[in-house]
Amino acid sequence: MKLVLSIVHGDDAAGLIDALTKKGFRATRINTAGGFLKESNATILLGAEEDAVDEILQTIQSNCQTRTQYINPLPPVMEPGEFYMPYPVEVQIGGATVFVLNIESFVRL
Repeated sequence: MKLVLSIVHGDDAAGLIDALTKKGFRATRINTAGGFLKESNATILLGAEEDAVDEILQTIQSNCQTRTQYINPLPPVMEPGEFYMPYPVEVQIGGATVFVLNIESFVRL
């Protein structure tokens, strides 16, 4: 038995849950926030048999694509009278970070 723990962008989470559900997988979504961009993420938890992990990983990969976004960086701490002109910075968002963990026991109550 495996626990698949996947952290995905908030925009990708609903589509991923729908795709997993259509394939017969039961998943739990926990809304979380990212550290660097402070944007919404979702942590998706799935318990699955070991032979289903590859299908789950393929579903995650096909529903959570990396894309480019431009953001304005936070202004530095400045002295009064100084002028700061922020330039947009290109960052990549989306994709998924996935952990596959061994489970000793599983009980559905």
